[in-house]
Amino acid sequence: MPKILKAEGERFPPVQYARGDGLLATGGDLSPARLLAAYRQGIFPWYDSPPVLWWFPDPRFVMFPAELHVSGSMKQFLRKDPFTYSVNAAFQRVMRCCGTANRKGQSGTWITEQMIEAYTTLHRMGHAVSVEAWRGDELAGGLYGVRLGSVFFGESMFTRYQNASKAAFIHYMRALVGEGVQLIDCQVYTSHLASLGARLIPASEFSRLLSELIP
Repeated sequence: MPKILKAEGERFPPVQYARGDGLLATGGDLSPARLLAAYRQGIFPWYDSPPVLWWFPDPRFVMFPAELHVSGSMKQFLRKDPFTYSVNAAFQRVMRCCGTANRKGQSGTWITEQMIEAYTTLHRMGHAVSVEAWRGDELAGGLYGVRLGSVFFGESMFTRYQNASKAAFIHYMRALVGEGVQLIDCQVYTSHLASLGARLIPASEFSRLLSELIP
């Protein structure tokens, strides 16, 4: 039974108590303190209506930046790269585009106004990051997530042109290698990220890595 968080500042239960589907707790808020405490433990919010649902899936889908795989066709595409890239140039726009992107098997979105407000606050504090791919002055694709220590927690991506989000992801992963980031949390399996080298690891290993990579 997931723990119901009632009191402000009430701690999450140990992540080992997550249900088989990954649900760990319900309730609480999206305050910066709550969100940062969650990410430090590998917990993330994912819900489309109140209460907030907090997740810790096992196994965990991650990428090690040094294992980034770029296919031959993608390398060819990048040699003719039609996009330019930026970091943190349009954070809220990226979130809103992710929230309205069409996703197979999903009819709604978890990127609500409440989520946008909460992560924009994290962005202003320097913890949430957006990556943009531009085609001229048009926002062609991008992604956003949370950066803590040597870990980047990816949240969502969107694309308006073929390969825009994938190219932005590759561009940013290469930059993160230079910045010493050693782990990318992709949360749950997608074939899109698997094609780039992401893989499943036991949640226990994921927790150990977080304890080593986040001060």
